[in-house]
Amino acid sequence: MTEPVSYKRHRFPPQIIAHAVWLYFRFPLSLRLVEEMLLERGILVSYETVRRWALKFGPDYARRLKRKRPNRRDIWHLDEVVITIAGKKHWLWRAVDQDGYVLDEIVQPRRNTKAAKRLLKRLLKKQGVAPKRIITDKLPSYGAAKREIMPEVGHWSHKGLNNRAENSHVPLRKRERVIQGFRSPGGLQRFTTIFSAVRNIFVPPRSRRSALASYLHRLNAMAEWRTAAGLIA
Repeated sequence: MTEPVSYKRHRFPPQIIAHAVWLYFRFPLSLRLVEEMLLERGILVSYETVRRWALKFGPDYARRLKRKRPNRRDIWHLDEVVITIAGKKHWLWRAVDQDGYVLDEIVQPRRNTKAAKRLLKRLLKKQGVAPKRIITDKLPSYGAAKREIMPEVGHWSHKGLNNRAENSHVPLRKRERVIQGFRSPGGLQRFTTIFSAVRNIFVPPRSRRSALASYLHRLNAMAEWRTAAGLIA
């Protein structure tokens, strides 16, 4: 059983810490904007304190958020996006399912078959089951990696079919602009892991939903977030 989140030796109540971390990872806000929003509520916290809370509690919350159960009928959309850090190119490889749920992502220095194989191996280990098929762009590395890691799985390779994976990069790109870039590959990996875990529970599946269904989804997401943060016994 996962141990409860410990807030020992922290001056502020857990509710304020969890709210600050939620604001930072849920919305396209800089640390200074989170500081300002807390100040509007009469909470005097520096942006550096918010940054430390995000680093300390963010990974802990993300581990406690419920993951979507894998299914053999799932379709994996794979894509990679270049992110420049300190003048050097790095590649964020990401996999999402048919509902836009982020399955995994990994920062790598190369855009080649070895990097594609690493992504597929991580996905199989994390999901536990292979998908019905994978959909990628025309990058040959995906086909080479797929033939070695999961030869029995179908593979559709077409630029137009992979909009779901490509669209999944957009929220992170917005955050990249707000925070004026990432400082290190490790920092990017930590941020995007937490960011996607939070997005997964708050963004409804890609299907038509009524206003009531969307409202209920948000209520459930907030309850799950509060549970992960240890605010509900």
